[in-house]
Amino acid sequence: MNYWAAAIIAALCGAIVGYLQTFVFAKIPEKWLQDYGVKETDPDFRLSKRMKLIPHGVLSALFCASIYTLFVVFCYEHYIATLAVFHIFAVMAVTPIIVIVMMSDRLNRIIPDECSIAIAVIGVLSAAGDFFENDVWFSDSAAWYIPLLNRIIAAIVGGGILWLINFLCITFLGKEGMGQGDMKLLAACGLLTGCYGLIVVIYIGIIVALFFAVPLLVKKYMRKAQENKEIANAENPAEKRREIAKRKAQIHFADDPDYLAFGPFLALGAAVYLALEPFFASHLLPSLELLGLAF
Repeated sequence: MNYWAAAIIAALCGAIVGYLQTFVFAKIPEKWLQDYGVKETDPDFRLSKRMKLIPHGVLSALFCASIYTLFVVFCYEHYIATLAVFHIFAVMAVTPIIVIVMMSDRLNRIIPDECSIAIAVIGVLSAAGDFFENDVWFSDSAAWYIPLLNRIIAAIVGGGILWLINFLCITFLGKEGMGQGDMKLLAACGLLTGCYGLIVVIYIGIIVALFFAVPLLVKKYMRKAQENKEIANAENPAEKRREIAKRKAQIHFADDPDYLAFGPFLALGAAVYLALEPFFASHLLPSLELLGLAF
């Protein structure tokens, strides 16, 4: 199969797989998309939001088609031409799961544990590619346990970083800074990508998140200013303040306008890394070796 044929097939397959995620998402058990401990008998229970063909199905199709195509463009010589089955399978299998993670966190502020487990399992399978297939990060002279150690350390560090952030937020700010779903997701991504990939995942996640966080902060500031203006102009400011507080309390946590789900950005970083792995390796390895950080 030549380069262009592979790219066209990848784009078509990605579009189909992405579009089908709308129907897959509709079949996900309700409990997967609810917060821990939430029951249907709870007074504030609300059914989870589901993907719609438009816009979610279209966005999913574009996303999967883009990742599959980028994988062919940047990994053709390393993985496609050599039929690196484990690497190819990892990208094909994890991309639709990442769509579920992104949509679930965006719509319901939940990252199903089952998705993180699936990503971790794919990470274990892709680790076999480090032994049996061409790997862009490690030379043939590397000890057999180095690639495996690389992934295990990344999983521990990935989950540990977010756990530490959450611990500090709870300790000093009195509120949760990171959800358990984010911790489990980043740990799974670490197992999938390894230490080098984890750097890329976090970097992409933070940079892309900033593009959404800044407008969100501006909107929050404008809304706060409007609320203060309403309170100042009200005949009874205290009653108006209570009214606004009551209105906020009735908002479901998944619809909080001030919340920015971080999980989708981490998942995006993992997908981009897998699709462009040789590109990142060629640009990062020289710097890491110079700093003495290469395995």
